[in-house]
Amino acid sequence: MWLEPLRGASLRAQAVASLRVLLLATATAAAAAMPHAAIADNFAAVRYDADDDTLVVTMQYRGTDPNHLFSLKWGRCKDLPGGGRQIVAEVIDSQWRDAAREDFVTTTRFPLSDLSCRPAKITLRSAPRFYYTIQVPARAGASP
Repeated sequence: MWLEPLRGASLRAQAVASLRVLLLATATAAAAAMPHAAIADNFAAVRYDADDDTLVVTMQYRGTDPNHLFSLKWGRCKDLPGGGRQIVAEVIDSQWRDAAREDFVTTTRFPLSDLSCRPAKITLRSAPRFYYTIQVPARAGASP
């Protein structure tokens, strides 16, 4: 059917077309057989715990190991037009190349005691394009 335009083609053109089809089929089969790397870490829940001044972040991810560790890579604090501040933190997965075979969920507490950009909107970012923004108040006992 889809090879009909090749009926009048030379033997060389037919051979090249057949080879392309064979290579595409082989590549597709090989890709399907390979274990896939984790595609994304996503936020299941994020909240601020005022009792111990932490961000409590629950991550959903795929892998072979349930013991992924997550850390934050902080960006720069920015003053927002109209007032307020914002800072972005990239969520880093210690095993981002783990084959995506099973679903896992883990909760990590990130202390904010050393974060000077407060009060602020904190935007957490994980690969590939998941975002979560939460407002964090000034530190308890801090002057306004």
